[in-house]
Amino acid sequence: MPESVIEKFEVRHLKILDEKGNADTALLPNLSDSDLKKLFELIILSRQFDQRALQLHAEGRLGTYASILGQEASQIGSAFALEKTDWVFPSFRENAVYITLGFPIWMLFQYWTGDERGMETPDDLNIFPVCVPVGTQPPHAVGAAFAAKVKGHKTAAVTYFGDGGSSKGDFYESMNLAGVYKLPVVFICQNNQWAISVPRERQTAAKTIAQKACACGFEGIQVDGNDIFAVYKATKDALAKAKNGGGPTLIECFTYRMGDHTTADDASRYRPKEDLEKWKLKDPLLRLKLYMEKKGLWTQAYEDEVRKKITELVDNEIKKAESESLPDPKDIINFTYKELTQRQKKELETL
Repeated sequence: MPESVIEKFEVRHLKILDEKGNADTALLPNLSDSDLKKLFELIILSRQFDQRALQLHAEGRLGTYASILGQEASQIGSAFALEKTDWVFPSFRENAVYITLGFPIWMLFQYWTGDERGMETPDDLNIFPVCVPVGTQPPHAVGAAFAAKVKGHKTAAVTYFGDGGSSKGDFYESMNLAGVYKLPVVFICQNNQWAISVPRERQTAAKTIAQKACACGFEGIQVDGNDIFAVYKATKDALAKAKNGGGPTLIECFTYRMGDHTTADDASRYRPKEDLEKWKLKDPLLRLKLYMEKKGLWTQAYEDEVRKKITELVDNEIKKAESESLPDPKDIINFTYKELTQRQKKELETL
């Protein structure tokens, strides 16, 4: 008998807003003028937070830090689509997600100084703490989605990770389980092209990360990760599908890490300078500004006022973070295990 095709797959790429601020009106999500200004201001706020964090690190006032520069649309566009009842499981680079959801900025600074109390999530937010180990948070999101389905809650879980995280077994196991049980979970991969010094093409032979969802029985879509409209729409659609019994979605945000992997890295050692220059033209803030200018929503005076207010806000949040009393050093030992080991008891005596 002749061979036959059992199944075929395709991966769509979604782009709505181009680099010159032109938008495909047929695909534009339903965002008010107020929403557009809010998105614009969130990008500036997140970028100011990022710049000040890097400055504080250089001054020795903040520990190792992972910059979000260039990835703001992937984070803010997706977080803006979330509802308060949705559960969020970030990795270590989602500061703009925290900011968009209303996490206290001073507490984010507190965390990055090395004080874990900064991750004491406010009661009105369903976002989990920063997850530094690569790829370990998708199983948590799948667990939350499983619980929501069993309990009949119309909520969804969202997890963020990078292209490096997509190489971990946790990622594949989570995706497989989510597909089998048709769970209300959205996987968001910020494919910023580099997992520290390892390029994306060394992570997988697949043409896209989005297509990995096909093997797990659900949809994967690649979006322009620097297009805040495309990210928002893809996330909004995926959340609606998840909450209505349609199962999971994998969203690959095709973006670029403009800075170093962390402040402990030097990307100039392994990354071509011409790539960086090319991606500067795709700046998510620039294209949104151009779009708003065409709509009469942006002026230089408006941006100057926004930047002035945000600079004051961020600086005040830093002051608040640095005015907090230092944690008790004994807490490092006291809360490691349920009961103190003999070695820990000796360490406490030394302290």
